Amino acid sequence: MVHAVWCTRNQEPLFTYLILKYSPILKSTISHLSFFALLLISIGYTQGSKTILRKDFTKHFSDYGVQGCFTLYDQKADTLYLSDLQEYEVLHTPASSFKIFNSLVGLETGVIADEHVVFPWDSVVRQNASWNADQDLETAFKNSTVWYYQEMARRIGAQKMKDYLTKTGYGNMSIEGGIDKFWLTGGLQISPKEQMEFLIKLHKNDLPFSKRTINIVKHIMIAQDTLGYVLRAKTGWGYQDNTDIGWYVGYVEKGKKNYFFVNCIQSKQKNTPDFGPARKEIALRILREMEILP
Repeated sequence: MVHAVWCTRNQEPLFTYLILKYSPILKSTISHLSFFALLLISIGYTQGSKTILRKDFTKHFSDYGVQGCFTLYDQKADTLYLSDLQEYEVLHTPASSFKIFNSLVGLETGVIADEHVVFPWDSVVRQNASWNADQDLETAFKNSTVWYYQEMARRIGAQKMKDYLTKTGYGNMSIEGGIDKFWLTGGLQISPKEQMEFLIKLHKNDLPFSKRTINIVKHIMIAQDTLGYVLRAKTGWGYQDNTDIGWYVGYVEKGKKNYFFVNCIQSKQKNTPDFGPARKEIALRILREMEILP
């Protein structure tokens, strides 16, 4: 499938890189590119969808001293906005953004009947104080309680988990590293592009899970619910190849319009002071800049 990527003059360096990479014979004409340039590549979501490079988004990453990629899909306009074409397809550990998928499997397999099923705290005191109590699915999702989801994954079992990863096509579908660690420090990896595809299918109920299961997960994902919009999202924070990996993924329903977003940040510096807040704040800044959120 072929789609269009539009690049304005302030995005010309990245466009130039792509031209050099994919069409070496055009080297001699780079200096004569017009104000708008068109490159055909396959990264959109529907036939004829438009992809717009927004290199200016990177200023928000610089403000927090991190690198990464922000992607936004405007469903009604059928337009994808992204800050970095290369990073868009790079695989990373999903970390706690995997809790969306883990919740779906736990509910669908009957390991938990609904969002109110409580797992008792094991009395192990952990650094995050909100984890040191009994949890149900709803609070565990909100608090990003790792031990709750590890216990749920153990009850699901490796074979069923692998089956659903394969049916869904989630990332590289690996469960290497152990049933309670594969999405944290194990083999599972996913790209921003794949996160986006997963979110769109979740919203459309186009995943191999029942409507009831999907509706429960959509409910626990609600981060903000106002008269003007509903924001559903999940954070994630992992470590891979001596690099901190952060996620904020989700979508905004605003009237009859839907906006899907994936923010993936990285930092090789130890103890980057604002890494945690940056996961969400960069995404929220851009959503406000795009006038999607107030």
